[in-house]
Amino acid sequence: MKNIKKDLFEAFLVRYGFHREEGREASSREGSRYALSGEKGKGYYWVYTYENLFAISVLNFVIYEDFHMEYPQPDYISVSCYDSVSGEELQPYKRLSCSRIKGHIGAGNVYRAIYHRNIPIRCTSIMLMPDYYRDYLQTRYPGEYEDPREAFLSVDGSADFPELMILLGQIKNCRLTGLSAKLFYESKVAEAVSLIVHKTKESRKARLPEQVSVQDLKHLSSVKEYMDEHFAADLQLGTLAKIACMSATKLKTTFKKAYECTVFEYLLSRRVSRAEQLLAGTDISIRQISRMVGYSKASNFSSAFRRQTGLLPNVYRKMTVRRFQGEDSRDAETHDPKVYLGKNICQ
Repeated sequence: MKNIKKDLFEAFLVRYGFHREEGREASSREGSRYALSGEKGKGYYWVYTYENLFAISVLNFVIYEDFHMEYPQPDYISVSCYDSVSGEELQPYKRLSCSRIKGHIGAGNVYRAIYHRNIPIRCTSIMLMPDYYRDYLQTRYPGEYEDPREAFLSVDGSADFPELMILLGQIKNCRLTGLSAKLFYESKVAEAVSLIVHKTKESRKARLPEQVSVQDLKHLSSVKEYMDEHFAADLQLGTLAKIACMSATKLKTTFKKAYECTVFEYLLSRRVSRAEQLLAGTDISIRQISRMVGYSKASNFSSAFRRQTGLLPNVYRKMTVRRFQGEDSRDAETHDPKVYLGKNICQ
């Protein structure tokens, strides 16, 4: 790939209805801003690229119809964090969650995902190309170089990485231009790699076993099927452990290893997915929905729903039936749930 901005980002964005904005003072930052066309949604996709080494992106847009995304991935590694999202990755299936670090490796395979309509997609990402994470780092630090791909993947799903979340927030809020911006972004990319590699080294001693046996995978599959059928029930870890023919401790560790999420996170994902359907497709009260998906208290349901989507249930319901008519796409920041609530509000 000779030009990552042109060959990767522009090709992808044009395909899905974005167009390049020139001279937008509202951006007030380096890089390129792409607006979503009026009939498809509102908002922007901002990207900054440095040679063929890395890219930084900030997403803040809303789509009016469910967005099915599919594209062939080049070789790259990335780290990102959603502030608001409703959607799933496909093959393998995985809910997209907010307020968690998302580590990802692209290896020439096809990426497939679906984003749900009218829910703000707000995300900050750092993408490293092989020219950076392999050639540049290895040349600059001979004898000390370690391939960071495993480290980036190891932080996927982390909710306990405040240093990296703060860094991504600094990138999102940066309004520098010129040389100041270039130096800032280059330093933040290096800092992100440093934080991720260090965290991986620190947690290596506590890593789970490398393999899960075929027999254990069979038992775990039974647990997943049971949770799929009974996610609204008051499920106890002891009950699930009996189904798995394991101790509660072994169930927790092997489930995490096999499915890259905890038992609780998987249950939360199933409950929130069903709640989204009910909020968007029915007029059932939020209190009733909370009971239907397994919560005796609506407040507990609201907190759980917000952890997954970045939105409270009543805000989610409003957004699924409105299109922000009369708002300018440059003001997509006002789609922040805090504006609608008037208060602070995040598997």
